[in-house]
Amino acid sequence: MKTIYSLVAVLLVLSACNNAQKQSTEEKQRDSVEIQQPDMPVLKDTTLVGLTKTILKQLKDKNYQALAQYIHPEAGVRFSPYGYINTKENVIIQADQLNNMLANNEKIVWGAYDGTGDEIKLTLQEYFDKFVYEVNFIKAEKLSVNQSLAKGNSLNNIEEVYPDAEYTESYFSGFEKKYNGMDWRALRLVYKEYGGKKYLVGIIHDQWTI
Repeated sequence: MKTIYSLVAVLLVLSACNNAQKQSTEEKQRDSVEIQQPDMPVLKDTTLVGLTKTILKQLKDKNYQALAQYIHPEAGVRFSPYGYINTKENVIIQADQLNNMLANNEKIVWGAYDGTGDEIKLTLQEYFDKFVYEVNFIKAEKLSVNQSLAKGNSLNNIEEVYPDAEYTESYFSGFEKKYNGMDWRALRLVYKEYGGKKYLVGIIHDQWTI
């Protein structure tokens, strides 16, 4: 009889150990799944991410002389005030024009304001302040590569205009609760390769439009 009791006790201990091991394995599997499903998109292209952070720092510091070195040597850089890229109206600036335009302080037409249709007539610095680095994009809520997180009622034609390019998007979902997310902001930096290096060909500012 004692032998039977001993055998039962051993079986109970083995069963408890197996259950504990199974539970531990399941917990590890759940943890693994959670790690593989982050809130933010996976950033695979570290080159573009690093390049974007460098350019955003230059924009924040208004270091346009350094910025000029990243502008595409042939295509220049196109400035789009809204998500829809207007290839007929948007201004293209070459690297060697940048500093002269800042020094001249001349007002130029960059397109039309959403809602009113009035001309966007600003100096280059005014344009940078209103339609490029208007918020602290270097601290963006999310940064994505070749993927737009911003959702608005304006057509996003980036892949149509730049079919062979890559881009990053720095995105804020909003700033004040009373606007229910309609005050979101996004800045897309578009890159093309030239001579084995990636250069800036587009700076696209995006926000909610009417």
